[in-house]
Amino acid sequence: MSRLVYIFIFKPLSLLPLEKLYYLSNFIFFLVYYLFGYRKKVVLDNLRRSFPEKDENELRQLTKKFYVHLADLVVESIKLFSISKEEIISRYKFINPELLDRYYDQKKSLIIAGGHYNNWEMAAVGLNTQMKHQAAGIYTPMTNRYFERVFRKSRGKFGIVLVRKNEVKEFFNTYRDQLTATVFAVDQSPSLHTKKVYWTNFLNQDTPVMFGTEKYAKKLNFPVLFISVTKVRRGYYEVFFEVLVEDPKICKHGEITELHTRYLEKIIKKNPEYWLWTHKRWKRKRSDFQPD
Repeated sequence: MSRLVYIFIFKPLSLLPLEKLYYLSNFIFFLVYYLFGYRKKVVLDNLRRSFPEKDENELRQLTKKFYVHLADLVVESIKLFSISKEEIISRYKFINPELLDRYYDQKKSLIIAGGHYNNWEMAAVGLNTQMKHQAAGIYTPMTNRYFERVFRKSRGKFGIVLVRKNEVKEFFNTYRDQLTATVFAVDQSPSLHTKKVYWTNFLNQDTPVMFGTEKYAKKLNFPVLFISVTKVRRGYYEVFFEVLVEDPKICKHGEITELHTRYLEKIIKKNPEYWLWTHKRWKRKRSDFQPD
Protein backbone atom coordinates (compact mmCIF):
# COMPACT_ATOMS: atom_id res chain seq x y z
CA MET A 1 0.00 0.00 0.00
CA SER A 2 2.80 2.45 0.88
CA ARG A 3 4.42 1.87 -2.51
CA LEU A 4 1.13 2.52 -4.32
CA VAL A 5 0.55 5.73 -2.35
CA TYR A 6 4.00 6.99 -3.33
CA ILE A 7 3.86 5.94 -7.00
CA PHE A 8 0.29 7.04 -7.75
CA ILE A 9 -0.20 9.98 -5.38
CA PHE A 10 2.95 11.55 -3.91
CA LYS A 11 5.24 11.27 -6.93
CA PRO A 12 2.74 12.65 -9.51
CA LEU A 13 1.77 15.49 -7.15
CA SER A 14 5.43 16.38 -6.67
CA LEU A 15 5.73 17.10 -10.40
CA LEU A 16 3.23 19.96 -10.14
CA PRO A 17 4.45 23.53 -9.57
CA LEU A 18 4.37 24.42 -5.90
CA GLU A 19 2.00 27.29 -6.63
CA LYS A 20 -0.54 24.71 -7.85
CA LEU A 21 0.05 22.50 -4.84
CA TYR A 22 -1.00 25.31 -2.54
CA TYR A 23 -4.59 24.73 -3.69
CA LEU A 24 -4.18 21.28 -2.16
CA SER A 25 -2.71 22.90 0.94
CA ASN A 26 -5.85 25.01 1.35
CA PHE A 27 -7.95 21.85 1.20
CA ILE A 28 -5.69 20.03 3.67
CA PHE A 29 -6.02 22.97 6.06
CA PHE A 30 -9.82 22.75 5.87
CA LEU A 31 -9.70 19.02 6.61
CA VAL A 32 -7.23 19.04 9.50
CA TYR A 33 -8.44 22.25 11.16
CA TYR A 34 -12.18 22.40 10.60
CA LEU A 35 -13.29 18.87 9.76
CA PHE A 36 -11.06 16.53 11.76
CA GLY A 37 -9.42 18.90 14.24
CA TYR A 38 -6.18 16.91 14.02
CA ARG A 39 -4.44 17.19 17.42
CA LYS A 40 -6.09 20.57 17.98
CA LYS A 41 -6.38 19.90 21.70
CA VAL A 42 -2.66 19.10 21.90
CA VAL A 43 -1.80 22.30 20.03
CA LEU A 44 -4.02 24.50 22.20
CA ASP A 45 -2.77 22.93 25.44
CA ASN A 46 0.85 23.44 24.33
CA LEU A 47 0.19 27.06 23.41
CA ARG A 48 -1.70 27.81 26.64
CA ARG A 49 1.19 26.59 28.78
CA SER A 50 3.82 28.25 26.60
CA PHE A 51 2.08 31.65 26.40
CA PRO A 52 0.06 32.13 29.60
CA GLU A 53 0.00 35.87 28.94
CA LYS A 54 -2.12 35.44 25.78
CA ASP A 55 -5.91 35.38 25.99
CA GLU A 56 -8.02 32.60 24.50
CA ASN A 57 -8.84 34.51 21.33
CA GLU A 58 -5.14 35.15 20.62
CA LEU A 59 -4.34 31.49 21.20
CA ARG A 60 -7.07 30.32 18.82
CA GLN A 61 -5.92 32.72 16.11
CA LEU A 62 -2.38 31.46 16.61
CA THR A 63 -3.61 27.88 16.37
CA LYS A 64 -5.30 28.64 13.07
CA LYS A 65 -2.13 30.24 11.66
CA PHE A 66 -0.16 27.18 12.73
CA TYR A 67 -2.47 24.81 10.83
CA VAL A 68 -2.22 26.98 7.70
CA HIS A 69 1.56 26.63 7.91
CA LEU A 70 1.33 22.90 8.68
CA ALA A 71 -0.73 22.31 5.53
CA ASP A 72 1.86 24.25 3.50
CA LEU A 73 4.58 22.12 5.08
CA VAL A 74 2.83 18.96 3.89
CA VAL A 75 2.68 20.00 0.22
CA GLU A 76 6.17 21.53 0.31
CA SER A 77 7.46 18.18 1.59
CA ILE A 78 5.68 16.37 -1.25
CA LYS A 79 7.27 18.76 -3.75
CA LEU A 80 10.72 17.77 -2.49
CA PHE A 81 10.38 14.34 -4.12
CA SER A 82 10.92 16.00 -7.53
CA ILE A 83 12.39 19.42 -6.79
CA SER A 84 15.44 20.49 -8.79
CA LYS A 85 18.67 21.75 -7.28
CA GLU A 86 18.10 25.18 -8.82
CA GLU A 87 14.63 25.48 -7.29
CA ILE A 88 15.69 24.37 -3.81
CA ILE A 89 18.47 26.97 -3.84
CA SER A 90 16.02 29.70 -4.85
CA ARG A 91 13.48 28.71 -2.19
CA TYR A 92 15.89 27.94 0.69
CA LYS A 93 18.44 30.73 0.52
CA PHE A 94 21.51 31.11 2.73
CA ILE A 95 21.88 34.71 3.94
CA ASN A 96 25.40 34.48 5.41
CA PRO A 97 27.25 31.53 3.78
CA GLU A 98 30.51 33.42 4.31
CA LEU A 99 30.32 32.46 8.00
CA LEU A 100 30.45 28.77 7.08
CA ASP A 101 33.17 29.46 4.50
CA ARG A 102 35.33 31.05 7.19
CA TYR A 103 35.28 27.87 9.27
CA TYR A 104 35.89 25.78 6.18
CA ASP A 105 38.98 27.84 5.35
CA GLN A 106 40.13 27.33 8.96
CA LYS A 107 39.63 23.57 8.42
CA LYS A 108 37.07 23.33 11.21
CA SER A 109 34.07 21.02 11.23
CA LEU A 110 30.84 22.31 12.74
CA ILE A 111 27.95 21.28 14.96
CA ILE A 112 24.69 23.00 13.93
CA ALA A 113 21.75 23.15 16.33
CA GLY A 114 18.23 23.67 15.01
CA GLY A 115 14.61 22.92 15.72
CA HIS A 116 11.42 21.83 13.98
CA TYR A 117 10.78 25.39 12.94
CA ASN A 118 9.55 26.55 9.54
CA ASN A 119 10.48 23.92 6.90
CA TRP A 120 13.08 21.51 8.28
CA GLU A 121 12.45 19.09 5.38
CA MET A 122 13.82 21.69 2.97
CA ALA A 123 16.88 21.89 5.20
CA ALA A 124 17.50 18.17 4.71
CA VAL A 125 17.35 18.54 0.94
CA GLY A 126 18.93 21.97 0.57
CA LEU A 127 21.77 22.26 3.08
CA ASN A 128 24.41 20.49 1.04
CA THR A 129 23.72 22.63 -2.02
CA GLN A 130 25.07 25.84 -0.48
CA MET A 131 27.97 24.94 1.79
CA LYS A 132 31.52 23.71 1.31
CA HIS A 133 31.35 21.41 4.34
CA GLN A 134 29.85 17.96 3.96
CA ALA A 135 26.38 18.44 5.43
CA ALA A 136 24.98 15.73 7.70
CA GLY A 137 21.70 15.40 9.55
CA ILE A 138 20.85 13.30 12.61
CA TYR A 139 17.35 11.84 12.33
CA THR A 140 14.94 9.29 13.77
CA PRO A 141 14.10 6.52 11.25
CA MET A 142 10.49 5.99 10.20
CA THR A 143 8.70 2.83 11.30
CA ASN A 144 7.37 2.32 7.75
CA ARG A 145 10.31 0.70 5.92
CA TYR A 146 9.19 1.68 2.43
CA PHE A 147 8.76 5.36 3.26
CA GLU A 148 12.03 5.25 5.21
CA ARG A 149 13.81 4.28 1.97
CA VAL A 150 11.86 6.78 -0.12
CA PHE A 151 12.48 9.71 2.22
CA ARG A 152 16.17 8.86 2.65
CA LYS A 153 16.58 8.90 -1.12
CA SER A 154 14.66 12.16 -1.48
CA ARG A 155 16.41 13.96 1.37
CA GLY A 156 19.83 12.75 0.33
CA LYS A 157 19.65 13.40 -3.40
CA PHE A 158 21.85 16.52 -3.23
CA GLY A 159 24.49 14.94 -1.06
CA ILE A 160 23.59 15.36 2.61
CA VAL A 161 24.63 12.40 4.77
CA LEU A 162 21.68 11.10 6.79
CA VAL A 163 22.68 9.62 10.13
CA ARG A 164 20.34 7.50 12.23
CA LYS A 165 20.31 8.69 15.83
CA ASN A 166 21.87 5.45 17.06
CA GLU A 167 24.78 5.73 14.59
CA VAL A 168 26.14 9.17 15.47
CA LYS A 169 29.35 7.91 17.06
CA GLU A 170 30.10 5.73 14.02
CA PHE A 171 29.42 8.67 11.69
CA PHE A 172 31.96 10.94 13.38
CA ASN A 173 34.54 8.15 13.35
CA THR A 174 33.96 7.49 9.65
CA TYR A 175 34.10 11.16 8.63
CA ARG A 176 36.85 12.29 11.02
CA ASP A 177 39.13 13.21 8.11
CA GLN A 178 36.49 15.33 6.34
CA LEU A 179 35.10 18.77 7.16
CA THR A 180 31.51 18.24 8.20
CA ALA A 181 28.59 20.38 9.33
CA THR A 182 26.29 18.15 11.36
CA VAL A 183 22.76 19.22 12.23
CA PHE A 184 21.15 18.16 15.51
CA ALA A 185 17.42 18.73 16.06
CA VAL A 186 17.49 20.04 19.62
CA ASP A 187 13.74 20.06 20.28
CA GLN A 188 13.00 16.35 20.02
CA SER A 189 11.42 14.74 23.06
CA PRO A 190 13.92 12.23 24.51
CA SER A 191 12.85 8.61 24.57
CA LEU A 192 12.78 6.76 27.88
CA HIS A 193 15.87 4.85 26.72
CA THR A 194 17.92 8.05 26.41
CA LYS A 195 20.82 7.71 28.82
CA LYS A 196 21.37 11.40 29.46
CA VAL A 197 19.07 14.42 29.27
CA TYR A 198 19.38 17.99 30.46
CA TRP A 199 16.49 19.62 32.31
CA THR A 200 15.72 23.29 31.88
CA ASN A 201 12.83 25.73 31.62
CA PHE A 202 11.67 26.05 28.02
CA LEU A 203 8.57 28.04 27.07
CA ASN A 204 7.53 28.24 30.74
CA GLN A 205 7.71 24.49 31.24
CA ASP A 206 10.09 22.01 32.85
CA THR A 207 11.63 20.38 29.77
CA PRO A 208 14.08 17.54 29.09
CA VAL A 209 16.55 18.37 26.33
CA MET A 210 18.62 15.78 24.51
CA PHE A 211 22.29 16.19 25.38
CA GLY A 212 23.86 14.97 22.12
CA THR A 213 24.60 18.42 20.70
CA GLU A 214 26.65 19.44 23.72
CA LYS A 215 28.18 15.99 24.16
CA TYR A 216 29.69 15.81 20.67
CA ALA A 217 30.56 19.51 20.51
CA LYS A 218 32.69 19.20 23.64
CA LYS A 219 34.12 15.81 22.73
CA LEU A 220 35.21 16.93 19.26
CA ASN A 221 35.62 20.64 20.09
CA PHE A 222 33.67 21.68 16.99
CA PRO A 223 32.24 25.24 17.00
CA VAL A 224 28.49 25.28 17.57
CA LEU A 225 26.19 27.31 15.32
CA PHE A 226 22.43 27.75 15.32
CA ILE A 227 20.44 27.55 12.10
CA SER A 228 17.60 30.07 12.07
CA VAL A 229 15.02 29.91 9.26
CA THR A 230 12.68 32.78 8.36
CA LYS A 231 9.61 32.36 6.17
CA VAL A 232 9.75 35.20 3.64
CA ARG A 233 6.56 34.21 1.88
CA ARG A 234 4.78 31.01 0.91
CA GLY A 235 7.38 28.51 -0.23
CA TYR A 236 10.40 30.79 0.27
CA TYR A 237 12.75 30.74 3.26
CA GLU A 238 15.90 32.57 4.32
CA VAL A 239 18.54 30.74 6.35
CA PHE A 240 20.78 32.55 8.82
CA PHE A 241 23.60 31.00 10.86
CA GLU A 242 24.55 32.34 14.30
CA VAL A 243 27.65 31.37 16.25
CA LEU A 244 26.80 30.08 19.73
CA VAL A 245 30.17 28.71 20.89
CA GLU A 246 33.62 28.98 19.33
CA ASP A 247 35.51 26.77 21.79
CA PRO A 248 33.17 24.15 23.35
CA LYS A 249 35.82 22.41 25.46
CA ILE A 250 36.00 25.39 27.85
CA CYS A 251 32.22 25.51 28.39
CA LYS A 252 30.68 24.47 31.69
CA HIS A 253 28.27 21.54 31.91
CA GLY A 254 24.92 22.54 30.41
CA GLU A 255 26.16 25.84 29.00
CA ILE A 256 25.89 24.84 25.33
CA THR A 257 22.50 23.22 25.88
CA GLU A 258 21.21 26.36 27.58
CA LEU A 259 22.50 28.52 24.73
CA HIS A 260 20.79 26.60 21.93
CA THR A 261 17.61 26.18 23.99
CA ARG A 262 17.38 29.91 24.68
CA TYR A 263 18.03 30.72 21.01
CA LEU A 264 15.29 28.37 19.83
CA GLU A 265 12.92 29.79 22.45
CA LYS A 266 13.63 33.32 21.19
CA ILE A 267 12.74 32.58 17.57
CA ILE A 268 9.63 30.61 18.56
CA LYS A 269 8.36 33.52 20.66
CA LYS A 270 8.89 35.88 17.73
CA ASN A 271 6.68 33.83 15.33
CA PRO A 272 5.09 30.95 17.26
CA GLU A 273 2.98 29.67 14.35
CA TYR A 274 6.01 28.18 12.60
CA TRP A 275 7.00 25.69 15.31
CA LEU A 276 5.68 22.11 15.39
CA TRP A 277 2.98 22.43 18.06
CA THR A 278 1.40 19.05 17.30
CA HIS A 279 4.53 17.49 18.79
CA LYS A 280 3.94 16.22 22.36
CA ARG A 281 7.07 17.96 23.53
CA TRP A 282 6.27 17.85 27.24
CA LYS A 283 5.07 14.26 27.63
CA ARG A 284 8.14 13.28 29.71
CA LYS A 285 8.52 14.06 33.42
CA ARG A 286 11.61 13.92 35.59
CA SER A 287 10.31 10.79 37.30
CA ASP A 288 10.25 8.99 33.91
CA PHE A 289 14.06 8.90 33.72
CA GLN A 290 16.51 7.00 35.82
CA PRO A 291 19.12 9.21 37.56
CA ASP A 292 22.38 9.32 35.63
